[in-house]
Amino acid sequence: MNDLAHTLLSISYKALPLLFAMVLHEYAHGWVADKCGDPTAKLQGRLTMNPLAHIDPFGTIIVPLICLMLPGSFLFGWAKPVPIDPRNLRAPRRDMALVAAAGPGMNFLLAICSAALLSLLLSMNSSLLATDPRDTVGRQDASFGAIVLLPVAVMAMYSVLINVLLGIFNLMPIPPLDGGRILLSLLPARPALVLARLEPYGMMILVGLLVFDRELRIIHTFTSTFVSGLSGTILSTAIGLSTTTSP
Repeated sequence: MNDLAHTLLSISYKALPLLFAMVLHEYAHGWVADKCGDPTAKLQGRLTMNPLAHIDPFGTIIVPLICLMLPGSFLFGWAKPVPIDPRNLRAPRRDMALVAAAGPGMNFLLAICSAALLSLLLSMNSSLLATDPRDTVGRQDASFGAIVLLPVAVMAMYSVLINVLLGIFNLMPIPPLDGGRILLSLLPARPALVLARLEPYGMMILVGLLVFDRELRIIHTFTSTFVSGLSGTILSTAIGLSTTTSP
């Protein structure tokens, strides 16, 4: 299979899990904010799972496509942030931490659900992971497992990896990432004020770290240390469960 077809096949398997991961991440922020007293997201029509309400043309479409086409780049993107008004929250410091934690929490929940789906599919057909999806494209004699179960299993596996990566990445303690907002809520007033002053420059700092990550290895070290361990544990557990339940 040529490089273009390989790239398109990779995009087809990764795009849907990434879209769901980003959309449900933002939905979780809005849902928890609403439960804590802030209905802003609901009033603006953002408390919905409709992807169209959350798509950011640059962060949801262009950036992930660039990441998929660049060799050696890790998958990255974001949806349009849901609006939150801290003044409406019943306990602003505590509730902002809960709202911030809801996004990564949703990603970890999606990773576990995806692993459970993968385990179910492997218990139905244990040979799925031994099949290369590229070998089934265009084949007239492909089995039901190769045509239907294999693509879903591959997407479930990518969903685990993508959701763990997004969950861990968003927990980096840099405002305006969720980890930075959680840290702002936990720190005493004076250190929190110092950290809050960095928030207007947070995206610039983040972009700089991403651009120069090959030299600095800060984001790579942070994400790979936790992502490989957590995703590996989730996937190995799913595969292990499938072998015990398969006939």
